[in-house]
Amino acid sequence: MGNTGVTVPRLGLGCAPLGNLYRAVPEERARDVVRTALAAGARFFDTAPHYGLGLSEERLGRALRGRDRGTYTLATKVGRRLRPLAPGEEVYGEGFVDTPARARVRDCSRAGIRATLEASLERLGVAAVDIVYLHDVEHQLREVYETGFPALAELRAQGVVRAIGFGMNHSGVLARLVADLDVDVVLCAGRWTLLERTAFDDLLPVCARRGTSVVVGGVYNSGLLADPSPGAPYDYAPAPARLLDRARQLAAVCAEFDVPLKAAALRFPFGHPAVAAAVVGAATPGEVTENAALFRHPVPDGLWHTLVARGLLDPDLPLPPAG
Repeated sequence: MGNTGVTVPRLGLGCAPLGNLYRAVPEERARDVVRTALAAGARFFDTAPHYGLGLSEERLGRALRGRDRGTYTLATKVGRRLRPLAPGEEVYGEGFVDTPARARVRDCSRAGIRATLEASLERLGVAAVDIVYLHDVEHQLREVYETGFPALAELRAQGVVRAIGFGMNHSGVLARLVADLDVDVVLCAGRWTLLERTAFDDLLPVCARRGTSVVVGGVYNSGLLADPSPGAPYDYAPAPARLLDRARQLAAVCAEFDVPLKAAALRFPFGHPAVAAAVVGAATPGEVTENAALFRHPVPDGLWHTLVARGLLDPDLPLPPAG
């Protein structure tokens, strides 16, 4: 990760589903998701207080309890501080269901950053995490520059955290932050995929120049590249007809090479040298196993070149190595 000593495997587990994203995940299943990931070789876990109002962190911590802390890399986020609900206040899930009775507070102050991280460590049951991102702070840039990032840099200098950066789906904002600040790693969701090249045009060149590592999220573009059927989501809303049609064409070419569309979507971002890893969520042990198998699925060079020849990938994009 950047110039730090933090290392990650290419494939990590995104833990938003453990926070009951869109649907409730039973406690035992959440535990089994993490244990199946460990059995499959996963050693990189990405969570956040935002995910289920702390539920994801709590469940991940319980599932990892007793594991040698030196055997896995752990990332969480700051920028949203959690507090108990006031009397009569209702939970605002923001897509998460059956969550603890807490509320989110946007907070990029120095004290807020420290308090948020301390609460995360308590929920996770660990003394330290490896990576901390400022999370979805595109509308708080003044606070980010004045207090948020300096607070993270101070924690890094003190050895409290090992790598710091930003996580969001606005690649242009990420590019500005990487250009201006000493950022080790960014988590960019949904902007460097088979369907979306935005990060290639703004973020990835800056990261390559600055030596900032990129973790890619949202490789399936909210589900459209997982199952391009009518009503499939893209960017958390029903996919536009033109993108649905393009996803179906991508799937048809992949089928010619006996490659699942999801395998190609998972492999594609690694064509750019700034990309260090991808994190993919899973709500069941079966999804964990499937993602691991998809990541190992051979993808021949001919597939990428055919996608370019048929106008489904732009010719200037870097293509992943065969494997």
